[in-house]
Amino acid sequence: MRYDTIEVSKQNGTVIVSLNRPEVHNAMNESLMTELTNCFKELSNDNTVRTIVLTGKGKSFCAGADLNWMKSMVSYSKEENIKDSRLLLDLYETIYSCPKPVIGRINGHAFGGGLGLIAVCDITISVPGLKFAFSEANLGIIPSVISTYVSPRVTPADMRRLFITGERFDSTVACDIGLIDFVVTPEEFDSKVEYYIEQSRSSGPIAMKEVKNLIKNLRKMHIDKYKEFTVEKISELRVSEEGQEGINAFLEKRKPKWRE
Repeated sequence: MRYDTIEVSKQNGTVIVSLNRPEVHNAMNESLMTELTNCFKELSNDNTVRTIVLTGKGKSFCAGADLNWMKSMVSYSKEENIKDSRLLLDLYETIYSCPKPVIGRINGHAFGGGLGLIAVCDITISVPGLKFAFSEANLGIIPSVISTYVSPRVTPADMRRLFITGERFDSTVACDIGLIDFVVTPEEFDSKVEYYIEQSRSSGPIAMKEVKNLIKNLRKMHIDKYKEFTVEKISELRVSEEGQEGINAFLEKRKPKWRE
């Protein structure tokens, strides 16, 4: 599929999805959100895809909302704003619920909604010296839609401080609060991304999907229902084709088929 605001490339089961509006620091508008959502929906259903890397072209990862898009929103009715916000929610939920592991290669600064794109990744890697901010409150609005996805990574105390002030913070702080998993030197950046691409290949494709489903249900289900869910799920996977292959490969001291 041809895209105007993102670039997609594939090699050996790994797909690199790049935000491709470097002239506006990869700011999000309706076209980018729609294309990125459709892209991840398509990749979610592609059995040849093992891992997805999300990154940005140019010096920034994502500057948040596009200025021209923001100008048009000033005159939106509440109903139009609801429709627009649901588009953003659909984007985040599609990436967050993607059955493939999503690695965030955070190549540059990120603000506002761009931090939502970081939060929905499974593994996030950046370099030192980047700037981040939940800047919405400085505009008289709030980081509302992204809060659902930021909260599993960032403590309520850190969210309150950073959401209230809109202050800028760097890569080190982003790592300290859990938004970024690893901060590495520019020389180590791509090798660290590659390391986690290879690590994801060691796990069964269905197992990775079910791991993400497991964690998602932990947040949704009542604890007693969740406990029963875990018993059912591990029993189901132990007798599945992939589970049987993985266990037998371990016992026979060989690689499972998905690593061949």
